[in-house]
Amino acid sequence: MRILQIIDSLEAGGAERMAVNYANALANTIQFSGLVVSRKEGPLWSQINNNVSYLFLNKKSVLDIQSVFKFRKFVIANKVEIIHAHSTSFFLAFLLKITYPTVKLIWHDHYGDSEFLNKRPFLVLNFVLSFFNGIIAVNKNLKIWAEQKLKFKNVVYLPNFPSVENKISKQTILQGIQGKRIVSLANLRVQKNHFLLLEVAKKIKVSHPEWTFHLVGKDFDDVYSNQIKSLILEYNLSDIVFIYGSRNDIKNILNQSEIGILTSQSEGLPVALLEYGLYEKSVVVTNVGEMPLVIKSGKNGYLIKTGSAPLFYAALVKLIESDTLRADFGTKLEKTIANNYSEEAVLHLYLKWLK
Repeated sequence: MRILQIIDSLEAGGAERMAVNYANALANTIQFSGLVVSRKEGPLWSQINNNVSYLFLNKKSVLDIQSVFKFRKFVIANKVEIIHAHSTSFFLAFLLKITYPTVKLIWHDHYGDSEFLNKRPFLVLNFVLSFFNGIIAVNKNLKIWAEQKLKFKNVVYLPNFPSVENKISKQTILQGIQGKRIVSLANLRVQKNHFLLLEVAKKIKVSHPEWTFHLVGKDFDDVYSNQIKSLILEYNLSDIVFIYGSRNDIKNILNQSEIGILTSQSEGLPVALLEYGLYEKSVVVTNVGEMPLVIKSGKNGYLIKTGSAPLFYAALVKLIESDTLRADFGTKLEKTIANNYSEEAVLHLYLKWLK
């Protein structure tokens, strides 16, 4: 089998991580595994394994014909049979299909606002996806949407999976006191609801002032990002809330942290949650997307109603005040991830579906 992943960029987001994870995992399993990045490279480039065939297109516009034919040449030269398009890269895969009809296309739907599916560009998706052979949904809401709204027959739900970092040096040194750090792996996007995080941080500063919050994820320097930074100043949180931007050394960051949190108002199955589990972190997360399938509240973490700062704060305090509880939740979450969301388990389902 000869499979090529395609993604718009190599920024450190969930869809981008999964494109790299699939390319790396498949390189050890099938005849050919490739990765094409269309628009922008980024920090995840260093995590691509040497046995993955890689191409950067440097696409300048939606209808960049030169990039399409560069892509086509790469596909033909490597005898690619299946193109696995992640997120919005489906359109470039569609353009290739027009010029090279024999290749098969699958779309990996990573849509993060799965609580707000009515906002999606239905007409464009409906037309373009008629050229595709299958759809992978990262949560069950997306699977149902593809089957019912798009009337697509060949849809499979496959959870995301974490991957152990390769070749990543320790670069990030977190502020604060070792043993008293709370990390949020989430790009600065509206659906991640960092405003809830800041409301909780205000309460923690009063009750447990030595504990600090560490926001790791792409900073888009937009209105939302500026609001977060303004509120940090307004709430007098500059000494306990730190923003790091996009970082690559996630294992190193998590090894410096005690607790992982996600305050999202909408999710699919966040790779961040899987990474928390992979590195045995205790967690407090909101009950959106597929997170309730992973976290059994009070057993391997805490699951909180989205938007509730008092409930989130109360759960976080329980972890802060008990080393034993943190260790117990971390161990149990690691087992949950290993048993249900491992690379081996997901890849087995993926290859079986393709065949």
